[in-house]
Amino acid sequence: MLLRLAVRLIVLAVIIAAATRLVPGLNVHGGFIWYVWLAAIFSVVNLILGRIFRLLSLPLIVLTLGLFLLVINAAVLEITAAISQHLTIDNFGAAVLGGLVIAVFSWIAELLLPAKMKKRSRRSRG
Repeated sequence: MLLRLAVRLIVLAVIIAAATRLVPGLNVHGGFIWYVWLAAIFSVVNLILGRIFRLLSLPLIVLTLGLFLLVINAAVLEITAAISQHLTIDNFGAAVLGGLVIAVFSWIAELLLPAKMKKRSRRSRG
């Protein structure tokens, strides 16, 4: 379980590194260890505040057919930048685009590395 958590944290750090390379306006000051640190902060903020934001804005999410989730991802990214001195975001547009890139790459990573291994049940048919 701890190994799976470490792998997911490293994958998120690589995703954040890719987002900073692809999105102008997202900058990380420091080396790879700071990407891992930002991935940990982003995970905790998303775990706690992300759920609260999604619950409170559920009517807006339904009304916009899920597009408001981009604003929530941008807010989580902005809060991560506010907590850490190593991530700077130039404007809200960069935060929205960065949140989109992180969400898409995280979705792809989730398809490749599922959170739980599915157990195969062996039933004997008789």
